[in-house]
Amino acid sequence: MAYLEEHRAKFDDLKVSLRAENRDQLRLKSNGGNSILFTYPPEEEHLYLKKLEEIAIAESFELIDVAHLLVEFIDLDGWADFESYYNDFKDTPHIIFKSDSSEEIDLMTLIIREIKKTDDKNKTPVLVRTGSLIGTGIENLNIMEHKVVMTLKSPLVIFYPSKIKNDTLYFLNYKLASK
Repeated sequence: MAYLEEHRAKFDDLKVSLRAENRDQLRLKSNGGNSILFTYPPEEEHLYLKKLEEIAIAESFELIDVAHLLVEFIDLDGWADFESYYNDFKDTPHIIFKSDSSEEIDLMTLIIREIKKTDDKNKTPVLVRTGSLIGTGIENLNIMEHKVVMTLKSPLVIFYPSKIKNDTLYFLNYKLASK
């Protein structure tokens, strides 16, 4: 199983990348960004999440579960109202989940709010269950390029279930990753 052979090296690499003395190099490699994509096969997500939970306290990581935030977002208006406006805007999901309105609380707002709260506690924010973003119109890139993420004290870590094929990254093994 690939996980047993690779997980230790991947987590060690993550720890090295997060060290303060390596932050400038991180920003150079990610074109001025302040985030790290932690890639792994989607079918092994439970194994990587288990390991992450084991080391989270020692490494000052705080897990932000996108699936829980999606449920929280739906619960804001209740299922019936959500279903109604989702059906009205299913061809343009970004209007529901990532509106341009600063007055609306949407999924993107909830995600950024949690990232900021984690940063305020001087912990490293780690987004998990990012597959929940499929169909929302929110791309990982939208989060990575957000002004709050760009100014975090510690880089945002995004657990990114994916595969690499011919030097191309595919989110959830099928969706071409942006940039």
